Amino acid sequence: MPTISAIVPVLDEEAALPRTLERLTSLGFEVIVVDGGSRDGSVETARRFGVRVLAALPGRARQMNRGAARAGGEILFFVHADSRVPDNAAGIIARTLARPGTAAGAFRLAIDSPRPVLRFIAGLANLRSRLLQLPWGDQGLFLTRRVFEEVGGFQDLPLMEDVDLDRRLKRVGRIVLAPAAMTTSARRWERHGPIRNSLRNLWRLTRYFLGASPDRLARDYRDVR
Repeated sequence: MPTISAIVPVLDEEAALPRTLERLTSLGFEVIVVDGGSRDGSVETARRFGVRVLAALPGRARQMNRGAARAGGEILFFVHADSRVPDNAAGIIARTLARPGTAAGAFRLAIDSPRPVLRFIAGLANLRSRLLQLPWGDQGLFLTRRVFEEVGGFQDLPLMEDVDLDRRLKRVGRIVLAPAAMTTSARRWERHGPIRNSLRNLWRLTRYFLGASPDRLARDYRDVR
């Protein structure tokens, strides 16, 4: 079994971290938490789990690159702090990346809510991921260190760093959707409203593919939060 490093970028995630780290450490991954300047107890929480804790300038792309540079695993697995990894993740990751022509993989999205509208939204996200090979960060992208370095890692973007990496990965192989789900918190859909949040995401993605800069998208995103 190849060694796997799970890299978790955090910023004020004290409440979400324990469940995520408990699962990751139980699976035997090397776990690296990269803090972007949290003001809550995120760093102390991570240290209680005995995982490696690094500091970086805020920004998910910067934090994930920092973790990747210090990781010891043959496979890099990027995990959001509010996401729950499936029990058999290590085997699924290894088998997915062993498929010929595969550049990277990601899990299907599940949203931690019984609401039908959120199940429908997750289904649409999985359809997008499978047909367009365009998984987002909350689906737990995984790939070998060799491929990550070959495509240049994450670009230092304030938004759309996951989509940007997907586009470069597709030039070297397929991005495969693994046959298991990663469950992510429903908090952002609940905060902004499921339909509104999803339409905003779709509008940002459309603007990005039409040429809008990530800096402009990030400014607009902050303005409507």
